Amino acid sequence: MAKTSAKKLEKPVEELSYEEALTELEGIVGTLEDEQNPLEESMKLFERGQALVARCSVLLEAAQLKVQKLAGESVVAFEEESE
Repeated sequence: MAKTSAKKLEKPVEELSYEEALTELEGIVGTLEDEQNPLEESMKLFERGQALVARCSVLLEAAQLKVQKLAGESVVAFEEESE
């Protein structure tokens, strides 16, 4: 997993695809967990992470709505099978 520093964060969150946002978010989590960063840098990473979570949520909701629209009423809820 690639490490992410606050200085490398250049692309606006609104322009990221789901995969890009998730990959960057994973990098931020790894950096915050594994490294001792100055407080200011950690806060910037945390704020960027929050924005990435929001972006992923928006994209997932849009995908869900599109699937529901395409599938119509044939969409059924996923239920886990108990073993």
